[in-house]
Amino acid sequence: MTELPPQARPAETYAEVEDALLSRWPETRLEPSLDRITAFLELLGDPQRGYPAIHLTGTNGKTSTARMVETLVGAMGLRVGRFSSPHLESMTERISLDGEPISEEAFVAAFNDVAPYTHLVDEDGPHPLSFFETVVGMAYAAFADAPVDAAVVEVGMGGAWDATNVIDATVAVLTPIAVDHASYLGDTPVAIANEKVGIVKPGATVVSAVQPDDVEVVVAERCAEVGATLVREGIDFGVAARTPAVGGQVLSLQGLRGRYDDLFVPLYGAHQAQNAALALAAVEAFVGGDDPLDAEVVRNAFAEVSSPGRLEVVRRSPTIVLDAAHNPHGAAALVAALEDSFVFSPLIGVLGVMGDKDVEGLLSELEPVLAHVVCTRNSSDRSTSPTDLAQVARGIFGHDRVSEADRLADAIDQAAALAEAGGALGEAIGSGAVLVTGSVVTVGEARSLLLRQRGGES
Repeated sequence: MTELPPQARPAETYAEVEDALLSRWPETRLEPSLDRITAFLELLGDPQRGYPAIHLTGTNGKTSTARMVETLVGAMGLRVGRFSSPHLESMTERISLDGEPISEEAFVAAFNDVAPYTHLVDEDGPHPLSFFETVVGMAYAAFADAPVDAAVVEVGMGGAWDATNVIDATVAVLTPIAVDHASYLGDTPVAIANEKVGIVKPGATVVSAVQPDDVEVVVAERCAEVGATLVREGIDFGVAARTPAVGGQVLSLQGLRGRYDDLFVPLYGAHQAQNAALALAAVEAFVGGDDPLDAEVVRNAFAEVSSPGRLEVVRRSPTIVLDAAHNPHGAAALVAALEDSFVFSPLIGVLGVMGDKDVEGLLSELEPVLAHVVCTRNSSDRSTSPTDLAQVARGIFGHDRVSEADRLADAIDQAAALAEAGGALGEAIGSGAVLVTGSVVTVGEARSLLLRQRGGES
């Protein structure tokens, strides 16, 4: 047997795999081509062709919707794999089997299965495989090895040129499309939509959320061009009724083939109800046929749904809520959900935001519900400095409602003290809370910190 080159020797630990992956091109460095991922998967035997898939894109709501789809498909007795990004706390979250992230040991094995082939691709082209392309290859191969009956795949960014787009999905899901990643995808919803509809394949069923009129035109034109069937929220399916409830909300959803009532979903906000409607319609389209899904199976599945870091309460006294909103559209949904489902007074914000985001737009959406904001940073070198973030925040909140902390842990402590003080801000003592938001990375680091402090519960 030919000895592998040193760089292709099997990794022994999860830390080694992390280092190897992070040494590759980062997710933020894009070279719009599917050539590398196509070559990589050909070397792996095209594992992505071994199972049907549901492919999701959009600006916000992808991860929550993908988790709902995964739970519904799994509840129907099918083995399901889910690929999502970015991760909150561990890279292993990107590859899930049967509703759970794979173990660190399985992640190492998945890496070792593909590692020799990464070097072949690296040597054969002008650009090496990126971090993201490598993990996509690992996921698709792991799903084939499992094997899964269905794959639920969330794009990393965009659509047409996203590495996940080598999969030929029978169902494409479009969550609401707005402006984000403007420097990569374009600075208008239409420009972004043109990129995202690239996941729509010939003959697929496209399940679309309500979109701006000009985005709807882009979606319809793509479907006509490739012979895909388009079903739209508000016309073919949607939220029939919604009532906030303790720990979540109770929904009635009109699906493509029937109405499903009394669905308890343990997530907050109208946007999560919309995500539930999308997930239901996607699974109906995926399963096919004319009959509604089993109502009891649907009810039980939705009751089990979780979406860490999305309006997630991780501590009481004071209450600390995490939400990964990182653009104005996501922040608007967050604010609506807070007003809908919680009574916090005062609510203190802890914000750490990436430098390529619309910081002013994000802060402007949050201003009405935050009594005070503590500006901080996460560990990424892309994070806006607390000083720069505070400068923008003071223009929106005023000087008295903004403070800074270099370390996330200090920012959370400072915010918790303000929330508990209550009366100092003219509010009732005991009703204050902390909201940590602005970035998936910020929320993931806060989650690790806070759950570790309370004994590792999750």
